Amino acid sequence: MTEPVARIAIAGVSHHTADVIALENFRFGDEPAFLEAAARRFSGVLLLQTCNRVEVIVEGDAGTLRDFLDGQGRSGFFLLEGRDALRHLLSLAAGIESMIVGEDQIIGQLKKALADAEEAGTASSFLELCINKAVHVGVGVRKRTQINRGAVSVGSAAVLLAESELGTLEGRHILVIGSGEMGLLVAQALAAKHLTAMYVANRTYGRAVKLAEKIGGKAVRLNELYHYITLSDVVISCTSAPHPVIHKIELKEAMRDRCWPIEGHPRPLILIDIAQPRDVEEGAGTIDGVRLFTMDNLREVNEQTMSTRRAEAERATAYVSEELELFIRQLHRRAADDCIAALHSWAEAVRVRERDKALARLGGADEKTAEVIDDLSRVLTKKILTDATASIRACAEEGDRSAAEALVQALTRGGMVITPPETRDVPE
Repeated sequence: MTEPVARIAIAGVSHHTADVIALENFRFGDEPAFLEAAARRFSGVLLLQTCNRVEVIVEGDAGTLRDFLDGQGRSGFFLLEGRDALRHLLSLAAGIESMIVGEDQIIGQLKKALADAEEAGTASSFLELCINKAVHVGVGVRKRTQINRGAVSVGSAAVLLAESELGTLEGRHILVIGSGEMGLLVAQALAAKHLTAMYVANRTYGRAVKLAEKIGGKAVRLNELYHYITLSDVVISCTSAPHPVIHKIELKEAMRDRCWPIEGHPRPLILIDIAQPRDVEEGAGTIDGVRLFTMDNLREVNEQTMSTRRAEAERATAYVSEELELFIRQLHRRAADDCIAALHSWAEAVRVRERDKALARLGGADEKTAEVIDDLSRVLTKKILTDATASIRACAEEGDRSAAEALVQALTRGGMVITPPETRDVPE
């Protein structure tokens, strides 16, 4: 019987130890190609890429995952295996590991990672079970605690950051670039700030129109971007583009149009880039009047709002620990079921062999006699295995593999119990 929790390993980088540049360098631009390559090494693989983390989740062992990522040119990543990996996964879904503790978006991001892996054909039933359990725990934490109270998304934290820099957003002009999930979160957080104007720009104009209609803003075409940057007090950019959408030269020209008539210096522009990879070209923060903020600056916002959720995070951690133990018992039980199924198959083979021997010794037994002997052999086999099955399952649930294996060997007395293929040769 193989230890089931040894089948999972997770590696990656996150906001805990990596800045925006390190996160950007670790990302995998071609996700399908990465999944295809990883699938040749692992029974299952998922890739979770968000604005503040990149994590590879595999059904396999940590050593192989380390070697694989080294071969992909990645370094400086954390590496977890078994119970530690499962705890991390559940904590992740609970929002405990998020930069904005308690944020809700991670649940959808985990679901998307699983859906992408399923589409690519790299999701295994084991990883599907783990992700679904994590999602269940994430939902349960938010029902049982108030960990998602306050500013609990990167989008809302970006708005708080802008507000702290300007004192108030009332009467301001703000441009949001990007109309995906993050753009929607930013726009919703801004909607209650009594702005004079809110602009929404997106590569696909139709999507910008839809978001603008939802929040009472004005849709902007991307070729008008710098004109509206000139008009805005704050720009929050959160597209999913693989390259910068705000370029240094064009931004510098736009800032010239913001110059005060007498002083010759441009009106200050708060520029917040919460995209990954980054939307703002390197060096834009050196332009006169531009105050550039990135994901790294949002850590301070989290620290300010975390005090109101610290007790809730502790409650969430306790809940995760409880659910982790339940899940590990469930995994042990599944592993025991595989072993027990093999044991019962072995016992059935013995039963049929001995039944046929008995019928042969009777010679020409009628149908009724054959039926009675067959029923008798079935009942005896079932009764012999009932208590043993319960004991094997109980030992397995407690993680006592040696006792469970000893019970199996005591019953088979050297007879081979075939280990199911999906649990054979898995590293412990």
